Amino acid sequence: MAIEFLLDRFDQTKDAEALIWRDRSLLYGELKELIQFWQKRLEEEIVEKGAVVALEADFSPNAVALLLSLLQHQCVVAVLTAEMKTSRAELRQIAEVEWLVKVDADDRVSIEKTGTQAEHELLWQLRDRQHPGLIIFTSGSTGKSKAAIHDFVFIIEKFQTLRPAQKTLLFLLFDHIGGINTLLHVLANGGCAVIPLDRSPEKVADAIAKHRVQVLPTSPTFLTLLLLSGVHQGYDLSSLEVVTYGTEVMPQSVLNKLNQLFPNIRFQQTYGLTELGIMRSKSRSSDSLWFKVGGEGYETRIINGMLEIKAKSAMLGYLNAPAPFTLDGWYMTGDVVEIDGEWLRILGRKSELINVGGQKVYPSEVESVLQAMEGVVEVSVKGEANPITGNIVTAKVRLTTDETLRNFRSRLKAFCQDKLESYKIPMRITLVQERLHSDRFKKNR
Repeated sequence: MAIEFLLDRFDQTKDAEALIWRDRSLLYGELKELIQFWQKRLEEEIVEKGAVVALEADFSPNAVALLLSLLQHQCVVAVLTAEMKTSRAELRQIAEVEWLVKVDADDRVSIEKTGTQAEHELLWQLRDRQHPGLIIFTSGSTGKSKAAIHDFVFIIEKFQTLRPAQKTLLFLLFDHIGGINTLLHVLANGGCAVIPLDRSPEKVADAIAKHRVQVLPTSPTFLTLLLLSGVHQGYDLSSLEVVTYGTEVMPQSVLNKLNQLFPNIRFQQTYGLTELGIMRSKSRSSDSLWFKVGGEGYETRIINGMLEIKAKSAMLGYLNAPAPFTLDGWYMTGDVVEIDGEWLRILGRKSELINVGGQKVYPSEVESVLQAMEGVVEVSVKGEANPITGNIVTAKVRLTTDETLRNFRSRLKAFCQDKLESYKIPMRITLVQERLHSDRFKKNR
């Protein structure tokens, strides 16, 4: 069965902490009992094996136990959270959800049948294999969300290799491939997953200090806000050994500052995609954006400067869009990269590239420079059409200072003069009050 080896490991670590939720511990023995309780409930509710089930939740004891119970029951689980921008009713329809399981903020559960009959050929493919599945939705930042469907047997396979047990904070969301990956990694190795009360810098820092968290998987945007909030000065974060970051390009200026402030923490870039899963990676050094990516089950190649990946754990396809694979099975990531031997550095998404009179500008490079300016909380750079140069570079900036746009524009030009080529310096600047990141702590462009 899909998670049988996990349940065996839970027996071996039954008296160790598995989860900490609202400052209460759940031991591995208790988690296994909770899984068995929900397995019995699923049978009583007559949830068919292979049924498509929407699990609407955030991390909590019942949400984790239900996820594992449903997968053990060979269901196809569509994970959803309140942060999904598209209406959940629309996403349920895309996934052809037959059962709806909701876990509320107080960990109370409701189960209901929707009356839908799932007929998509990829769903039938999993049923024919008698394998559980996982449906994860893309964020839909450039359009409608796409439903990526995975064979869970291929996702769980890599976790059978035992690795060190660590106390890890669950920062990435329950419906994010990185969040699921973190949970499975922790549970497979007998570690402890710490669930913060919320994902604000204050609550995250408090959870790290209170529970002596060793590993923080997060995003560059969150780390930027953590630095600027200053909350790290009021909490003991000395237990942190590793901070991993992914989901977007890290500004070099932010990474440098993090290494200066936290010399005893190892900062490691990760790489993963909803469509492929999370790959093993290794940064050249704690303060470097050069990294290796791949490992067992993954192959990489660079075609026309863009990263392509072939993965054993790749999705079966989208439920509502053509699959973006080459004829020979390579996934086209859309990430433009530089290479230095076996090392890679991500420059940005090809779709975000700004062409200024034939010159290429990557938003992340400009953002990294502007982020180093005094008083800049957040910055978001993108291109805007221009009849002369084709495009110009524009920037939205959120400040802590109380200066006028005119004064800030002058200060920005002076600051960038010896750091950026003239065509990369923003021509249009907008000062904003609203935050420039999503609920998932990813930059909005």
